[in-house]
Amino acid sequence: MPGELARAFIPLVAAGHGQPEFRRVPPLSLYVHVPWCVRKCPYCDFNSHALTAAGTTATASATIPQGDYLTALIADLESALPLVWGRRVDSIFIGGGTPSLLSGEVVDQLLAALRSRLPLLPGAEITLEANPGTIESGRFAAFRAAGVNRLSLGIQSFSRPHLQALGRIHDERQARQAIAMAARHFDNLNLDLMYGLPGQNLEQALADIDTALSFAPAHLSCYQLTIEANTAFAARPPALPEPDLCADMQDAIEARLAAAGYQHYETSAFAQPGRQCRHNLNYWHFGDYLGIGAGAHGKLTLHDRVLRQLRWKRPEQYLAQVAAGTPVQHESSVTATDLPFEFMLNALRLIEGFDEQLFESRCALPLRHIQPQLLQAERDGLLERRGQRIVPTEHGRRFLNRLLERFLVDRD
Repeated sequence: MPGELARAFIPLVAAGHGQPEFRRVPPLSLYVHVPWCVRKCPYCDFNSHALTAAGTTATASATIPQGDYLTALIADLESALPLVWGRRVDSIFIGGGTPSLLSGEVVDQLLAALRSRLPLLPGAEITLEANPGTIESGRFAAFRAAGVNRLSLGIQSFSRPHLQALGRIHDERQARQAIAMAARHFDNLNLDLMYGLPGQNLEQALADIDTALSFAPAHLSCYQLTIEANTAFAARPPALPEPDLCADMQDAIEARLAAAGYQHYETSAFAQPGRQCRHNLNYWHFGDYLGIGAGAHGKLTLHDRVLRQLRWKRPEQYLAQVAAGTPVQHESSVTATDLPFEFMLNALRLIEGFDEQLFESRCALPLRHIQPQLLQAERDGLLERRGQRIVPTEHGRRFLNRLLERFLVDRD
């Protein structure tokens, strides 16, 4: 959802409702942010910082070795433990940046530290993001031995010109090699692809999908390239395909993946049966997640409020603040007024929508608080009811911002 829309509107719920009271907490996931990458991609607005040739992160005022960052992550987690005492962790996601720049030994030490401090679900999904050009087979083997059981590869495209336009450090040959190597160690493999790339046509977008399908990955994430604020592309925008062509690409990609047996279960996510990403499903079900690492976000449900946290973004600030015992830069509670919209912002990305009871459990509010908005969205053809489920229509999925606006009012 565009940031300007989120700033311009607030949710509609009954006025005067006090703080919520939660009788049950949602499932809990852990997100670990690794803010390193070889080179900042021009479209990327994530919290990432380029590596030096020596294998450490170069920031404005400091060089940060992996060992020091690992120590900070563990201290950060320990400071957060009182907020999650007794809660089981269902999934771990190590994202970035490019976490595959970490050594297998560091990942092993990290996961060992997490297991010793948190009750981890047996068979928990543990994902690590990796980029072609930053790995070799031995490192994949080390990640798997450490306990990583799901790998997410940032392929983006199999076309050399499009990869160059995106500023990626790998080429199409390295992309194929990375997938083949990863598949030897991981049967649960996600490939990230993008469409709507500079100069891309429909046939080229489908060629990327067909190449990805030739490897039969368990999961595919297919995103349209968008220009985000505070990126190199925002300062120097490339010429992108027209919106109608991008819509044709989306339709054709969805049809091709459906024909190949992939279930479209979220706006940009496709999976073989039973291989949906459990960690991301927890986000979309408005579950809880503890975020540690530079710039990591977290959302935790307490008995009387939903707490949001943001860690210090710049790595040198993060290390200093962790050492001082203050890893959290900003903390706030989500008001009862804001909860329904935040829930919808996630749950309406799901193709099958959500159960009414999930809304009431996650928001500690009865569904009647948004009943007028639901009815209006139904009349506008954006939502439909299927028993106890609330499901976005195909029209609602195509115009998700328009659907979300039904739960917002102007701040003025």
